[in-house]
Amino acid sequence: MSEQCPSTGGPNLPEPPGIRRSMGALWLYTLLRATLFLALWGILWLVGLGGFLGAVIALALSLPLSYVLLARPRARLSETIEQRIDRQRARKAALDAELDPDGQSDPDA
Repeated sequence: MSEQCPSTGGPNLPEPPGIRRSMGALWLYTLLRATLFLALWGILWLVGLGGFLGAVIALALSLPLSYVLLARPRARLSETIEQRIDRQRARKAALDAELDPDGQSDPDA
């Protein structure tokens, strides 16, 4: 038998990462990607490739570099998203079980 949550009487589900942690991981990853792009664009500007062409080349270089250099922050972001999705699925399953305890509902009814 599963444990019951004392406050709601429902199943005791693991706590998801808070919105603060989720958004923090998202903003950190976004900030790191933007910083990498701007650093590459700055280097290209110093070399003499400024303007639109430099931005396009910096963008083309930052994509594979961010894939390699930002693997950890991307994994952290992915982990928080997965935890939130798992929590939502567990809540949905618990609600489905509460609404239909026998599991014999007719989907066409």
